Amino acid sequence: MSGNSLRVTVHVDGGARGNPGPAGAGVVISDAADGGVIYEAGLFLGHATNNVAEYKGMLHGLVMARALKAHEVEVVSDSELLVRQMNGQYKVKNAGLLPLYKQGKVLAAGFETCSFRHVRREQNVLADALVNRAIDEKKNVEGAAG
Repeated sequence: MSGNSLRVTVHVDGGARGNPGPAGAGVVISDAADGGVIYEAGLFLGHATNNVAEYKGMLHGLVMARALKAHEVEVVSDSELLVRQMNGQYKVKNAGLLPLYKQGKVLAAGFETCSFRHVRREQNVLADALVNRAIDEKKNVEGAAG
């Protein structure tokens, strides 16, 4: 596939045990054409809330999609709040989320297209597993899948 037409799907998830508590984010980037996983990461975030962890996962996913030279991105998340905020359906009222939201909007604007889609938790299991692995191991776990 030529680099100038890469379309990716970025599955993101975040979680905190205790909310706030030990937190992690998960990112799985796949080629939209064939579904093959290109990149996956679990990020240990230390002490944070679920919503901050969701945003951190999205931000990392967008940064990595840019590093992969993707031009079209679909971010998929089981966080209805994140998706509706990024789609402009909800206002960002939490002062702690506002800078993360703004950074996300800037990153999203750097792609030819960038969309956000909500899915049920069952459709986000790999990203969720990476969240839990990062929290369990208290460290980042990342690299290409496989």
